[in-house]
Amino acid sequence: MGIVYQTDKRSGITYAYENQSFWDPELKRSRSKRKLIGRVDPETKEIVPTDGRCKKRSPSFVAENQDYVMPKTMKELKAEVTRLLKENSDLKEQIRKLTEK
Repeated sequence: MGIVYQTDKRSGITYAYENQSFWDPELKRSRSKRKLIGRVDPETKEIVPTDGRCKKRSPSFVAENQDYVMPKTMKELKAEVTRLLKENSDLKEQIRKLTEK
């Protein structure tokens, strides 16, 4: 049993895994199972425990806007999209007015 470090190429985050080797009699070769321990802090090289399923559950996750609530129904989602489209067009109009001056 040992600890294996693996870096995710997409995000650049290094994760620490507990590695357990065992003999597979069918394949007649050594195999291994890994269990996620956590993220490796790039500055302190300390392993920060995480469950690996969702960044919201990670101890290092910081929400940007905690006041925003995701719409739960299609009706709410359509209303939110409509509101955002109106806000977008209003902002475009403001930009157009500012650039004309």
